[in-house]
Parts: sequence; structure tokens; C-alpha cells
Amino acid sequence: MNAMIADMPSQSSRVDPERQQHIIDAALRVIASRGVAGTSHRGVAAEAHVPLGSMTYYFDGMHDLLHQAFDQFARASVLKFAARMQSASTVDEACDAIALSIERDMLGNQRDLNINLEFYTLAARDLSFRDISDRWMSATQKVMGRFFDSETTVLLDAMIEGLTLHRALGGEPRNPQSIRDGIRRIIDHRR
Repeated sequence: MNAMIADMPSQSSRVDPERQQHIIDAALRVIASRGVAGTSHRGVAAEAHVPLGSMTYYFDGMHDLLHQAFDQFARASVLKFAARMQSASTVDEACDAIALSIERDMLGNQRDLNINLEFYTLAARDLSFRDISDRWMSATQKVMGRFFDSETTVLLDAMIEGLTLHRALGGEPRNPQSIRDGIRRIIDHRR
């Protein structure tokens, strides 16, 4: 009997140490394809290729899973934006970095557009997700604050968010020059 127990794998050897991350990544894929309303424990578990019981082991319900998934998405978005802005050393370079972020990062793929739209909708209805949007906006504006005053950063952030929503809702893609012109109008108007 003791030999049988010794031969059994321990709990820690059977648990994938990256399982929680796999589940969060799977949740974002499900949200992107089915929306928040179509996201369930069963659907996420199937997408992550994990047992359904893993959902309750790592998360305190669907709210916790959604909160962690959207928080991860927001943090990754901020890091991507900060990396683009880090290369800028002048206002003109900052404007170009913002434009590239809008064109390539925010509007560049349907998956991220869908996740953004789902997050906006959820945060508008459920105040418990506002901590994510508050941190996201604050971090983005802080990055832009290297180059612009606080009112300008708010206007630029609103332009970024507005273009994202417009595109996610089916608006025509903006050409890169019109995005740059819009940024320039905000910058010039604030001077």
C-alpha cells in the first residue's frame, strides 16, 4: 500500500504551474470571439484545455475571471503604449508614436478591438471594473505627460479611445494621415 502511494504523482506534479495564465489567455480569446455574454466557465475551460474544476480552483467565480482577464489586457496595452512612447524624445516624435499606437496597436486587429469594446460595455454597466479603466487611463496619460500638459493628455486619450470605439463599432478605418492630423489639431489647439 505504501509503495502504491509513493508511486502516485503528487498534487503539485500534476498541476500545471502556468494553468491560471492559460485560463486567463483562453478567457480573452473567448471574450474576443463570443463576447462577455457568451463567456462561461465551461467555454473557457474547453478553450484552455483544462478540467472544468480548474475554473473554481483559480478564480472566485466568473466576475473574478473577467476582472483578471481584462486587467491583464489593460496592463499589456499600457506596456505596449509605453514602449512606443519611450522611443520618442520630442513632441513630434511623441505625436508619431501616438499615431502608430492607434494605427497598429489599437486598430490593428479585430481581436483587440472586440476585447476593448467588451470591456467598455462591461465597465459602463458594472462599477467594479472601473478600477481597471481608471488605472489604464491614468497610466496612458502619465506616459503622454512627458510631452503634454494634463488637459492635452486627456484630449489625446479621448481621441485614442474614441477612434477605438468608432472602429470597433464598424466605422471606416481612418487613414494614417487623418489620425496624425487629428493629433496635431489637439496639440496645436492647446498651445
